[in-house]
Amino acid sequence: MKSIILFAFVMFTSFLSAQVQTGKASFYGDKFEGRLTASGEPYSHKNATAAHRSLPFGTMLKVTNLANNKTAYVKVNDRGPFVSGRIIDLSKSIAEKLDFVAAGVADVVIEVLDAGDLSIQTTEETIAVTPENTSESPNPVTAAPIESEFYELAIDRVKPDWIGVQIGSFQELANLIRLADNLKISYQKEVTVQVKTINGVKIYSLILGKFNTRSKAENFRDHVEKKYPDCFIVDLTTS
Repeated sequence: MKSIILFAFVMFTSFLSAQVQTGKASFYGDKFEGRLTASGEPYSHKNATAAHRSLPFGTMLKVTNLANNKTAYVKVNDRGPFVSGRIIDLSKSIAEKLDFVAAGVADVVIEVLDAGDLSIQTTEETIAVTPENTSESPNPVTAAPIESEFYELAIDRVKPDWIGVQIGSFQELANLIRLADNLKISYQKEVTVQVKTINGVKIYSLILGKFNTRSKAENFRDHVEKKYPDCFIVDLTTS
């Protein structure tokens, strides 16, 4: 075991600002045209918008279709999708841009570019509106003030033979370490990090718990998903 002390761990962004998720995307049907979204904005298939189960309204996302590497930029203004296994619903024009209308769903990577207005709690409150009729890249976000943090890490390379619950995936190690520390304290479970490469990009997945049966993992997932609704079970016994 090697102990590493990270001095002056610099945090340039908040937890959400570099969060990455992988999963399936779907898109709004024509029947939703003109209906109010959860943020209070009317849905239009022409706008670059999306629904996510937990990200704040106003969050700007980069969405990449893993089948063809096509990308688009959207703003979260609605809640959903409420179908198991899907992580985002996109407006139809964005599905067309990503070229998966015929397929209906697509495997995507979504990356948070701007965490939006974290103070938004209800649809009655004012939200920051960005240009909606374009899927071009948004303006750069001003970096947050620098903060220094210290963590002492005990690192082992392992060959997992257990079942865990994946909480999220990240590109920034700073975000992963901060969340891992909070999770370990809150749930009193061991944390494992899986490093994988998607389209040449390093992704760090945070997995919580070591269970020897799926039923135990499912019970723990049911408890955790109250706070992390996008979590899911990963069976590492076959890896």
